[in-house]
Parts: sequence; structure tokens; C-alpha cells
Amino acid sequence: MPLKKSELYSSIWQGCDELRGGMDASQYKDYVLVLLFVKYVSDRFAGQRDSLLEVPKGGSFADMVALKGNKEIGEGMNKVISKLAEANDLKGIIDTADFNDEGKLGKGKDMVDRLTNLVAIFDNPSLDFRSNRAEGDDLLGDAYEYLMRHFATESGKSKGQFYTPAEVSRIIAKVIGIGAASRTNQTLYDPTCGSGSLLLKAHDEAPVDVTIYGQENDVATAGLAKMNMILHGCATAEIARDNTLSAPRYKETNGRLKSFDFVVANPPFSNKNWTNGLDALHDEYHRFEYGIPPTKNGDYAFLLHLIASLKSTGKGAIILPHGVLFRGNTEGDIRKEIIQRGYIKGIIGLPPNLFYGTGIPACIVVLDKQDAAGRTGIFMIDASKGFIKDGNKNRLREQDIHKIVDTFTRQLELPRYSRMVPIAEISDPKNDFNLNLPRYIDSTEPEDLQDIDGHLRGGIPDRDIDALENYWNVIPSVRELLFESAGRKGYSKLRPALSEVKPKIFEHPEFTAFNKTTTAIFEKWKKANLPILNGIEKGTRPKELIQKLSESLLSGFLKTPLLDAYDMYQHLMRYWDETMQDDVYMISSDGWKSAARPRPVTVDAKGKATEKPDFIVGALKLKAELIPTPLIVARYFAGEQTVIEDLESKLAATEQAMDEMIEEQGGEDGLLSIAEDGKLPKKAVAARLKEIKGDADFNDERKALSDYVDLLDVAAETKVQVKDAKSVLDDRLAKKYGALSEEEIKNLVIHDKWLAAIEAALQSELASVSQRLTGRVTELAERYAEPLPQIISDVAKLSANVDRHLEKMGAVWN
Repeated sequence: MPLKKSELYSSIWQGCDELRGGMDASQYKDYVLVLLFVKYVSDRFAGQRDSLLEVPKGGSFADMVALKGNKEIGEGMNKVISKLAEANDLKGIIDTADFNDEGKLGKGKDMVDRLTNLVAIFDNPSLDFRSNRAEGDDLLGDAYEYLMRHFATESGKSKGQFYTPAEVSRIIAKVIGIGAASRTNQTLYDPTCGSGSLLLKAHDEAPVDVTIYGQENDVATAGLAKMNMILHGCATAEIARDNTLSAPRYKETNGRLKSFDFVVANPPFSNKNWTNGLDALHDEYHRFEYGIPPTKNGDYAFLLHLIASLKSTGKGAIILPHGVLFRGNTEGDIRKEIIQRGYIKGIIGLPPNLFYGTGIPACIVVLDKQDAAGRTGIFMIDASKGFIKDGNKNRLREQDIHKIVDTFTRQLELPRYSRMVPIAEISDPKNDFNLNLPRYIDSTEPEDLQDIDGHLRGGIPDRDIDALENYWNVIPSVRELLFESAGRKGYSKLRPALSEVKPKIFEHPEFTAFNKTTTAIFEKWKKANLPILNGIEKGTRPKELIQKLSESLLSGFLKTPLLDAYDMYQHLMRYWDETMQDDVYMISSDGWKSAARPRPVTVDAKGKATEKPDFIVGALKLKAELIPTPLIVARYFAGEQTVIEDLESKLAATEQAMDEMIEEQGGEDGLLSIAEDGKLPKKAVAARLKEIKGDADFNDERKALSDYVDLLDVAAETKVQVKDAKSVLDDRLAKKYGALSEEEIKNLVIHDKWLAAIEAALQSELASVSQRLTGRVTELAERYAEPLPQIISDVAKLSANVDRHLEKMGAVWN
């Protein structure tokens, strides 16, 4: 049985991270990713004729494994990589990292041990790429993505720019419209491609195998990009190595820049050296006809290069800092020219601290030349508030990505989030072609205004109650149940006591009906998707599966009042990330029966278990991944579990009684004074009983000691009973796991595990509806509960009481 997918990647990363020692992660990644490449190529193509890549004799991962422990391992690994590179025209791509560099990898035994252990990490039976599918749904693609993300995280601000966060890449891939590509000769280009992650995400979005072009200035990073292309089944992708601005490598036969159907880019922000090797004033490619960007800021240089690289029907997107939207002078003039030509289709403002090279907020500028002439507006989205904290970075959630894409592709105008801004408004003198998002979208939450008259004379302002209109539209009678007139126009007061507000809402027939309607939507989704879940088998593609499940859930809840459909979507996607994808991966790899089989717990080099077993049979410690033992117990051994729980309760009560006896009768003068540190072993009790024997002066102590011994005996006997009962249950569990039919396994996994967890998330959302309403009603009631006259009166009474107390105490008080 394989390791879970997430555990496999985690173990690879942890092993690699431990072995890099003092080397910077931005350098160490070159060693690790080359090893991953050699492992993949060897698994896929070794011994095959007419394969995509040739694995020559002495140039395979097996040759590296043979070098483990060899004192010449560094030089030997270099030779293996060199042979593989020569056989496949990959010189200067996969052989840039020196595995015999003592300055980075240590000297003598230190280097031998480090490289031996590094090779051992990838010499893992679970890391088998022989059946790799290269469709973004496989071990390899996800392993590479996982390692790249972690290396970018560890590399620091100045060295993490080789990787564009996958979440942002997915948004760009969706909004440029490459999903409509229909021909393999359509082209995709990234002028600052880094390790190629953005290019690949865009390529994956296309329904056909579009032709890929990329250029990267850094030698090692360009090598990573080429390896990344091969690893993802895009071996024909062209990756050029040079400075895109001073030496663009893709040109037509007439010397002009090559133009592309789709262009994406995440260039270095505000590059101060963009003019190196470039005479922008006399640029032979005419990229700066709308103006020359500032010498110390290259943002617009890359934007203009992107525009020049688009065909007349081309579409693209570029990630840039927000400054490009509002900075003036030359940049303002360039921006005006671009807007007037209609090249900007949309702007998506992103949260801060998403990217590995900087913490500043960025935006996606979406370009479209095809419809530029008739463009009358720019669609803007302020998505700056949709994210979660993830370590020292922020990260877009699945719901944030989906909402951005849905809103942009459907051009949905949502309050405080998105709108189509007319060019006429942007060009108005008061805006003067400034594209700063807050000018056009007020994303701030409405202020919760305090009502002075309500504080002075009491009563909850009706405008605050009216603001809860979305609730009253669904449960209209609840408003009248909760509020009545305060005796003056525009103000109300709470009818029930504060403690009764929540039950009044939750138990009201209208709210019950809302719950039933919402639950029915989930039941409809469940019924529609049960055949898909039951149809999971070997070879099922997990990402296609979750795509179907999540999209149908989202569409089902889109029109449900009081619930945010994207919140429901996020619950499913979170459960997928945390649990379900590992389950589906195991089933698609090994089938239901094999995946359900418990595995031995993993052990470290010393044979010590690295995880807690779920149950033990003899000397064998077992871990149940697909079907947790509580699910088996609940369905088949509820009676046995009840017996164990009763015994454990009896043991807990006995031990509590013993603790209470020591607490009450311990101490120097207590009957159990021999207890030390709250403990009283049976051996010490026996010794004391022997010491006092039949002495009548110690009858009380003898009785207390005897009672304590009785409790000790009960506790000891109960512990044995618990252990025996658990042992019996473990044996039955082991037998049951082995005897489960595929139908039983599916019921346990699909119904008792997956659907139960997703339904629990729905119920938590329903509960939060009443909690939010209860919280707001309570807040308003407490805010205006005591008007100012009453507060003044209360203060006067309290002050008079203080004066009387002071007078009784003889204090003089003026």
C-alpha cells in the first residue's frame, strides 16, 4: 500500500531540507530538482526504444544509486548527469549544478554522506513515475510543484522570484481566454518565464496542446524551466536563455519581434536595471513608441514588451505592482496611450504578500488586442481582502480563485468588489487616466454608525434593523417576533430576553423551513454525485473528479439565500486538500480493497515508530488510512466499544476517588501521610500496614489504607480488563478489515467518511446563519439598552452610596 500523496511530498521536502545544511535554498533547489528529473526520466524511458528521451548506459538514476557510499560519489553523479545531457541535447540545462562542489556540499565523508542520503530520498518505492500521466494529475507534476513552492518560500525576498504562486497562475490561465484555443499551432509565450510554472498552468488550461515559448535570463532557472517542461510532457517547448528586454530571442525572419496568440508574465517588480544592454530610445523592435519608462523602474518596459509581443487578436496578462495603475509623469503618459487604444481589458487587484520576491500588493493587468478598437470600459476587481495567512505569506483560497475567475469571465458587477468602469469615467479630468482601484471600487465595509438619539433616549434604530433585510426576506416573521415599537417613530426595542433570542430564531418554523430547503439542496447534490463517487476506480483522475464534484456543489448553492456558495465550495475544497484527495489518490492507484488495507506504521532509522498506531495485533502496529478505525467500530463493533468505554469510565472514577483520598487525607497529619507527590504505591501501603499491624491506635489509618488498597486493586483489575477488551477489539478489527467487501468499503468511505464530513460543514454554515443574526441583534440590544438619563441616574445612586460609606468611615468628602 502506498504512502499518502501528501506524506510522500512532505517526506521528500523534509529530507531535502535537512540535508542542505548551510546552503541557501535558492541554490540547493538546483541539486534536488535535477535529481527529480533524472529519477523521472529513468523511470519513464530507461530500456525503451524510440522514446521521447534516451537513457544511455551510465546515465540513469540506477547508476546514481550504485554510487551511494562511494568516496567519488560527487564526481560520479556529475558523469551520470553529463551522459544523460549529451544523449538528449540538454547540455547547459541539467548539468549546471556541480555535485562535486566541496564549498557547497562539504568535503570528504561529509559530501559522501550528504549525497548518499540525498539519492536515498528519491530511491523510494512509493516515488514511481513509470505510469506517470503528465496531465497535472500525477505524482510528478505535484511533487515538482510542491518542491518549487517550498524552495521559493525558503529562498528569501531576492531569490524567490523563479516561482509564481500556483493560485495566481491559475487565475491568469483562466482570464486570458486560452480555454478557447482550438489549434495546436496557436502560441503561448512568457518573456520572463522563471521556472515555467506560469507557462505550464496556462498550457494546462488550453484544451489543445498549444505551442510554448519562454525566455529566462538566469542560467540555472532557465534550466529548471526546460526540465519542468519535459517533466510535464511538454518536451517540445522552447525555452531561450537571455535578457528579454535587451536581447529578445524570438523574432520573425524580417527581424521584427515574433508575435503570439497568448502571452503571460510575472516580471521582476520595479527592475532598476532594465536598461542594461538596451538603447530604449532607438529600440529596433519599436516597443517604446508610447513612451520610454523611467530609467530606474522597468514595470512599463515589460508591459510594453508584452503588448508588442501580442498578435492583433492576441490576449495576455501580466503581474505588476499597483504603482503602474497610478504613477504619473512618463508612466502616466504611457498608461493614457495604452488605455486609449483599448488594450486593457481588465485589472484584478490582489492581496498583499502573495509573491515570494516581494511583500507589496500586486495586480493582474489583462490585455486583449482582439476587441481593443470597440472597448468602452475596463472591468475592475478589487480582490485584496480574499485570502488566508499561510506561514509568513498570504495565500488565495480555492473560493477566492473561483470568485475572481467567475466574476471576471462573466463580467459580474458586485458591490465593493467589481464593476465595469467606462473609459469616459477613466478619462474624465478628475481621474485623468488614473487606474487606482479605490477610485472606482469602494471596498471598505459600511461603517457601523452609533445613533446619538438612541443613546440619549433609548431604543434600537429601525435603520439598523432594516439593514438585516437579507434575513427578513427569508424569515420575515422573526423580525416581529424579536422587535416591537419603542414608543417613538424610527425606534424599536427587543421583545424577548437576550438569552431567548437564539432559540427564538433557531426554533422558528420559517428558519426550520430554510434549513430543510438548504439540506434538500445538499441531498440533491449528493444523489447526483453518488454514481461518480461509487465509480472511482484504478486510473481515476483525482483532479477531474474534484472538478465535477466542486462545480456541481457551487452551482447548487449559488442562489441559496443567507449562505455564500463560495463558502460551501471552500469547505469541500479544504476537505479535499486535507483528506479526500489522498484517499482518492490511493484508490486510483491501488483500487478500493488494497487502499483500505491497514499498513504498518513507519519507523525511523533506529526502528522507532514515527507515528501513533491506530490498532495493534500482536507485535504488529498498524495504521488505517482510508478507513479510520472509529468508522469500522461504529458500524460493526459498537457493543464492544461501549464495554470499553464503560470500563474506562470505571477506571477514571476509581482513579479520581484515589486522588481525592490523597488530597483529603494526605499531608503530615493525614491518615495517608505516607503519600508523596500525590502518589501512593501499593508497595508503600503494604509496608505501612505491616508496620502498624494490629495496633488499635492506628485503626483509622488502617481503615483508610485498606480502602485505598481496595481502590488500587479495582484500578489494576479494570486496567487489565480494558487492555484485554482492546486487544480483543483490535483482533476483530484486523479480521474485519481483511473481510470487508468492496461494497462495504465504499459505504464506509463515501457515506460514513466523505459525505458525513461535507454534510457536517453544511450544518456548521447553517448554524452560523443563526449565530450571525443572534450576534447582531444582541449587539444592538446591548448597545442601546441603557439611555443616557438612566446611566446618569445610576451613577448618581452609586455616588450617593459611596458618599454614605465614606461618611460612616469618618472620611471627609466634598
